[in-house]
Amino acid sequence: MLRLKLPTDPRWANVAEKNLEEILTDHAFCEQKAASTAISLIVTYPEYSDLVTEMSALAREEMSHFEMVHKHILKRGFVIGRDRKDEYVARVTKFFAQTGDRKLRLVHRLLIAALIEARSCERFKVLSENIEDQELASFYAKLMVSEANHYTLFLKFARQYGKREDVDKMWDNLLTFEAEVMKDFGNKELIHG
Repeated sequence: MLRLKLPTDPRWANVAEKNLEEILTDHAFCEQKAASTAISLIVTYPEYSDLVTEMSALAREEMSHFEMVHKHILKRGFVIGRDRKDEYVARVTKFFAQTGDRKLRLVHRLLIAALIEARSCERFKVLSENIEDQELASFYAKLMVSEANHYTLFLKFARQYGKREDVDKMWDNLLTFEAEVMKDFGNKELIHG
């Protein structure tokens, strides 16, 4: 379903589990950034009422996920750390060339958002199936479903606002590029690391 071209090595979950404080902090900020992305799309493209409606709901959902992750942080006696730059996101967002075409920029942003949600979904699945902490394993299994829904929502909007054939080609090219990027990740206690 996700069509990611380079799956995460399940051993990444062992790296993540060895430093739960780091992975949970990183995850919390991923949720906050996802909410910010939804809000940014509302602010930048207010003329697309259906997008505004969905992104408003998504921003609330992502912040509720942030709160859930924060509760897991506190429950384990941790304190949320500082946000750090997401190198994965920085690299995949460079895939599309700058364009003066406003609608095409929207399609590009939606495809990048779909990709990030797809990779997050895949990482949550790996965590849910490979960590010993059963409470967190169950938590990540539930979040995996939400991330899959977010991925399909962004992809649906990209196809709605762009020509389906062109969008599907861009999506496939982005997935190929992301597989190359992922070769440099998978050994850090970060959601996309």
